Amino acid sequence: MNTTDQASDATARALWYTAPGKAELRAARLPAPGAGEVLIRMLYSGVSRGTERLVFEGRVPPSEYSRMRLGTQEGDFPFPVKYGYSAVGQVESGPDELKGRTVFALHPHQDRFILPETGVVPVPGNVPPRRAVLAANTETALNILWDGEAKAGQRIAIVGGGIVGLLAAALAAQISGATVTVIDKEPSRAALAEKLGVGFARPEEAPHEMDLVIHTSSTEAGLVLALDIAGFEATIVEASWYGDRKIAVPLGGAFHSQRLKLVSSQVGAVAPSHRARFTHRSRMEEALRLLADDRFDALIGEEIPFSELPQHLPRLLAPDAAGVGAIVRY
Repeated sequence: MNTTDQASDATARALWYTAPGKAELRAARLPAPGAGEVLIRMLYSGVSRGTERLVFEGRVPPSEYSRMRLGTQEGDFPFPVKYGYSAVGQVESGPDELKGRTVFALHPHQDRFILPETGVVPVPGNVPPRRAVLAANTETALNILWDGEAKAGQRIAIVGGGIVGLLAAALAAQISGATVTVIDKEPSRAALAEKLGVGFARPEEAPHEMDLVIHTSSTEAGLVLALDIAGFEATIVEASWYGDRKIAVPLGGAFHSQRLKLVSSQVGAVAPSHRARFTHRSRMEEALRLLADDRFDALIGEEIPFSELPQHLPRLLAPDAAGVGAIVRY
């Protein structure tokens, strides 16, 4: 691990995933920004326990190598690769209207970087930089609700109380008349659910006859439960991504007689129900606007110094890791 390179006008440091379960900081050249570009000093970045765990473990399927590739990514799957998509920083150099602004960008973990000015989204003044790290997950949660066509008055269950599931629950609770329950085997999620204004249940106590069920646990047992608690003609949104794992989907039993609808959700495309009005950028702007709520601070999680990130990643991305997430401080 290289921790001696100091960021300057010409250099930066970036995190690279180098082998299954291994990562290191590497020096990166930082040319002067050109016309239409901005130089950003990172403030915080978010560590994804879903997608980033699969990258860390080398479990991205070859079929998804090109679809998962971000414009800011360097290297290739499986390794070595520079990957990440939740960056909050301050513009040090660029157009006057952006200079000094706090912005969000889809960029790997790196202390300074250059992007086209169109690749950053200003963070609203009423959203603290630390909370803005949740923007990518909030955008995912918003798209999940759009894919599920969540409506007023529905009974909504979220199976999986990770960060995306909890964000989806919090946003669903803002829908008029909706009754929202987070279902998770980890009892500590109950306190988080309460802070977000939604109900909580262990799997064995899960309510049934739900109108909309959102599955985010990335487990076969969670998907089985999601199908089991769905009511007549309910929609189940499968928002988990399993990487190269194969799981059994129980489509026997009452699946057909209950006329259930099983739909996928992935943030790479705006949900069809909102595609006519929202672009990727305006969807991100909406996600940032929704973060102007102090309750979301409960989801920020542990804070790790960037210089120590490689040694913490095995713990942070372990399947049984405590808490709902972590952020990196620069």
